[in-house]
Amino acid sequence: MYKQIKELYEHSRLEHYRELFGRIREKDGSLSATEAYAADVIYLLQNPTVSTFAEVLGISQPNATYKINNLAAKGYVTRTYSDEDRRECRVSVVDKFYSYYNTDYPFLTKAIESLEQKYSPEELALCERILADLTKELK
Repeated sequence: MYKQIKELYEHSRLEHYRELFGRIREKDGSLSATEAYAADVIYLLQNPTVSTFAEVLGISQPNATYKINNLAAKGYVTRTYSDEDRRECRVSVVDKFYSYYNTDYPFLTKAIESLEQKYSPEELALCERILADLTKELK
C-alpha cells in the first residue's frame, strides 16, 4: 500500500509543478516560482495569519511579511486586520490568483470520472473513507 500511496503523492506533486511552472511567465506582474509557491501556501492554508504562514514555511516573520507584501503589490493577495487586535493580520488570495492558478485540477477530475465508471458506489465509499483516514493521519 505504501508504494501506491507514494506513487500517487509523487505523481500529484509532479502534475502540480508542471501546471505551476506552465503558468509562470516573464512579464510585469507575473509571479516568480517562489512567489507562486508562497501564494499556493496561502491558498492551501485558507486565510492564515502572517505568523501561521511564516511558521508553516519555517521562515521569519519579517521574511513572511516581505513575501506577502510582494504578492499584495502584484494584486494576488489581500490583508485583513482584526477589529479586536489590529496587530493580527490575515492573508487571503483574491480573484487574480484564481485566474492565474487553476484550482479545478482537470487531471484529477478525469481520473475520478474514470474510477466512477470502473468501481461500484460501495467500493468508492470505502476508498473515500480510507483516504479521509489517511488525510487525518497525515495532519
